[in-house]
Amino acid sequence: MSNKLSDYRFDLPKESIALYPADRRDDSRLMMLNRHTGEISHCRFRELPRFLSQGDALVINNTRVIPARMQGRTEKGADIEFLFVEWTGPFSAKGMVKGLRKLKPGMEVDFGGGLIGVFIEREVDFGVFRLILPDDIEFDDWLERNGRIPLPPYIGREDEETDRQRYQTVFAEQNGSCAAPTAGLHFTENLLDEIRSAGVDILKVCLHVGPGTFRPVTESDIRRHEMDGEQAEVSDEVFEKLIETRERGGKVIAVGSTVVRALETAVVKGGGFADKTSLFIRPGFRFLMMDGMVTNFHLPESSLLMLVSAFAGRENVMQAYGEAVKKGYRFYSYGDAMLIL
Repeated sequence: MSNKLSDYRFDLPKESIALYPADRRDDSRLMMLNRHTGEISHCRFRELPRFLSQGDALVINNTRVIPARMQGRTEKGADIEFLFVEWTGPFSAKGMVKGLRKLKPGMEVDFGGGLIGVFIEREVDFGVFRLILPDDIEFDDWLERNGRIPLPPYIGREDEETDRQRYQTVFAEQNGSCAAPTAGLHFTENLLDEIRSAGVDILKVCLHVGPGTFRPVTESDIRRHEMDGEQAEVSDEVFEKLIETRERGGKVIAVGSTVVRALETAVVKGGGFADKTSLFIRPGFRFLMMDGMVTNFHLPESSLLMLVSAFAGRENVMQAYGEAVKKGYRFYSYGDAMLIL
């Protein structure tokens, strides 16, 4: 196993980054990687059901991306962007701030639509605001009307109306993420029905994706990296069903790194839970709940790439990524997918 950050570095041509989703969700390409042999094959995502068997369980993340980007202006005319992450009190919210250095405690930011933010303090890379709204407006309603979809910075464009639908899974239910669980973006309702018809259980967990998932790993020895906590929930019922699935010989397939972290955190806790998880999965980790995963192609030197490498082996993954670049696969949030079994 490798704990060197540089071992997770690879060259990615700019044109490999997907700026828009595929025309159809399930028309994305799907690379199949055998984690035991390193064998690679290629198909389309709509062919996923042929790799699943009756009695398997497919686990999805039903978090919903909120339009968490809030654009405002200070009383001095400076533009500010606040990416809402979480509430820290009844009226105080923490998030990432563009223009953080322009703010001093007590300064007001007008976000429009009746919302005023009073800057409280800086917490490392985050800013904390007291949010003031008229009594007849709920914050969630304000966000839906005025917030912007938090597309990742590497997409390099403003969000468009279609992103409200496409940067969201078809099974999104619980508000709370400021980024999409992107492996789930490839599923359609018809594809899910086909999977159910094949005798595969589709089970739901929730992990609200925060900026910590994408925070760069800067430590040269990755063992020193610490993940930010993210709220997750796995019910006792789902946990028990997954145990039963594996006991009768079925496979547990996690859709995305968020599901992997939620399930393996449940194992650590000994069952269902509803709490924050800061589990950092890297090579050397012993997986106890899953037999396969669906995942997108991730950034170099990212904690997500390290998680995938922990499951499939770093050499297998880096070889697969090299093949993906050569064959023109689309990378990152709106990109293509990989099935690892």
